[in-house]
Amino acid sequence: MDRLWAPWRVKYIRNKKRKKCIFCCGAKSAQKNYVVFKNRYSFSMLNIFPYNNGHLMVSPKRHVKELALLKKVEVLDLFETLSVTKKLLDKVLKPDGYNIGINLGESSGAGIAGHLHIHIVCRWRGDTNFMPILANTKVISQSLAELYQQLKNARSGRN
Repeated sequence: MDRLWAPWRVKYIRNKKRKKCIFCCGAKSAQKNYVVFKNRYSFSMLNIFPYNNGHLMVSPKRHVKELALLKKVEVLDLFETLSVTKKLLDKVLKPDGYNIGINLGESSGAGIAGHLHIHIVCRWRGDTNFMPILANTKVISQSLAELYQQLKNARSGRN
């Protein structure tokens, strides 16, 4: 049997019952939490348990669970952050497309239902293969640290 080495997944397995909100913590400690971009009311960060390479999440800094609870200025800021983050991904990873979406509530698939966030998942032609179907395994081809540095460099114009 072939083995796929993914040591970063043990964090996810051991921390399923996380007590602190990753988005509230992320807004406070940018580098430690792979925060790629910060705006006045929102920020984007790498998903440390990605579906695909370049999977980021955009979140308001304020802990709210519904879009209706955001002020108009926060909604505009959130979507500006989404746009800037997508442009960074375009520049660094050049995906063929994106899945962008919001899961509201635990039953919709929201892993962190208490803090609103938007997923940005990069997609490439042919990025689905037999691994997730037959082996229940997803292959992520780049480390988070390497991608984080590339996105930070692109943000500062060093790419």
